[in-house]
Amino acid sequence: MSKTSSVLFVCVHNAGRSQMAAAYLNHFAGDWVEVRSAGSAPADSINPAVVAAMLEEGIDISAEVPKVLSVSAVESSDVVITMGCGDACPFFPGKRYLDWKLDDPAGQGVDAVRPIRNQIKALVQDLIQTL
Repeated sequence: MSKTSSVLFVCVHNAGRSQMAAAYLNHFAGDWVEVRSAGSAPADSINPAVVAAMLEEGIDISAEVPKVLSVSAVESSDVVITMGCGDACPFFPGKRYLDWKLDDPAGQGVDAVRPIRNQIKALVQDLIQTL
């Protein structure tokens, strides 16, 4: 079966929120959705507290690397979900844009990351119903 939708998650550093969202979407629907994530100003590495919080869910994102947001990534995605990067995302007509208001886990410990992770999990599960 070919992939039916493509989703791009964008946050500022691509080290926390967008990585968690991409990991959940891959986990729940990766066989039929093409998943990408990127940052408008990518960090050097994934937030360790985010890696720890996702490991609690049985999802290992420790090998992921923050990627820079490219115009082609937006162009080749059906759904673009931004998380706090505002106007950094190029706009293309015909795409579905969503903006998820989420706290930034940067610099936070795993206790602060868990509620953000749980919020993202619920948002991703809702998103899957609409793809």
